[in-house]
Amino acid sequence: MVANIRSGSSPDGALHYSKEKVDKDEAEVLFWQKMLEPFDKHGRLDVDACMESFWPYLEANRRTTNTVFHASLNPSPEDRLTDDQLRDIAQEYMERMGYGNQPYIVFKHKDIDRQHLHIVSLRVDEKGRKLPHDFEARRSAEITRDLEHKYNLHPAVKGQEQRDTPDLRRVNYRTGNVKQQISSVIRSCLRNYKCSSYGEFRTLLELFNVSVEERTGTIDGRNYAGIVYGALTDDGYGTGTPIKSSKIGKDVGYKALQRYYENSKMKLKEDGNLARLRQTVRDAMSPHNTRDEFRQLLKADGIDTIFRINPVGRIYGVTFIDHYAGIVANGSVLGNEFSANVFNELYSAPNEKRQVAEQHADRKHELRSRTANPISGFVNAVLDLADTQVQEEQQRIQKRRRRKKLCLIVNLILVANDLISHQILVIMNCN
Repeated sequence: MVANIRSGSSPDGALHYSKEKVDKDEAEVLFWQKMLEPFDKHGRLDVDACMESFWPYLEANRRTTNTVFHASLNPSPEDRLTDDQLRDIAQEYMERMGYGNQPYIVFKHKDIDRQHLHIVSLRVDEKGRKLPHDFEARRSAEITRDLEHKYNLHPAVKGQEQRDTPDLRRVNYRTGNVKQQISSVIRSCLRNYKCSSYGEFRTLLELFNVSVEERTGTIDGRNYAGIVYGALTDDGYGTGTPIKSSKIGKDVGYKALQRYYENSKMKLKEDGNLARLRQTVRDAMSPHNTRDEFRQLLKADGIDTIFRINPVGRIYGVTFIDHYAGIVANGSVLGNEFSANVFNELYSAPNEKRQVAEQHADRKHELRSRTANPISGFVNAVLDLADTQVQEEQQRIQKRRRRKKLCLIVNLILVANDLISHQILVIMNCN
């Protein structure tokens, strides 16, 4: 079982997210503690009623920014647990995490084959004091391991709660065998995910510290196309020497990737393949949460959200990576309602953040330019030209060799003809 812990400024967003699921019968309220009745007179989940239980704590808050404790508990898809067992697991987890006396509500999500829990609570007590959270991730991991033993659950590793991809690990250039690490990540991504474009594939690989670059162009009237891979640091900078796809294998080369994109497009067009991703993203989109809280909600359901943001904080692109379904899709693939403009209007950067971003944009660009992989830009173009020239020279040498062989064969044929003609003349003279 894997626990994902998120924080936020208000429980409103997490509550609305689960309410959308409940209204569609894709989730249900499992139980709640130290809270008012969370349903209205018609039996529907009432977010305002839930917030009434949280308001005294929030109003007493002194200076804590991230007041929300939002956890998702993800048993293995192989585990079959009753509601009573899920309640016991959630209650014991919260007690041992130090939130046992807090108001909280537990939702059971059932929109995918893997049932999992969402718990929404607060990080501040009734007096507004922040609860201790030292070594929170470590304590959570220890608790889930204990719960696995207690309830005879399948052990899980973080990052594998949605898919069984043991070979998908972030590349760590410090450990060596970089080429082998990169090769393993690329082939695992090709097996387990569907990407319909180069941009989506690049975004997926960057998640695992792998860069990919298409090199296409024309030299002396001749077209060329190739792929170069490389390792990235955890902060996204290139490191080490880039590796040509030919050094890894034809199955990760330019032509192979083009076939992979086309096959992915065909699969994603099949009915229902994008339905779950669209609906989950749609449910999480709300003016009641922030950009970070939106990402955290999707993260809890196994979906990574990558916003592409310009130096002044404007969103100009978004990609969703559904690890459970193995789908990588830009917002434009999902539909107009998921475009960058929509998200920019919904989660626009505050003015003060834009000002800070503008002030640091030039410095950040300069730093990245100094520390980025030196084999880029103009240097890459020069290398491409050199590689092409070498290939062309090799082709010219091969052509010259073939011509020499052809000339030799022709000369041999001519000599043979001369000999035959000479023999015929000798025979005729003898007669």
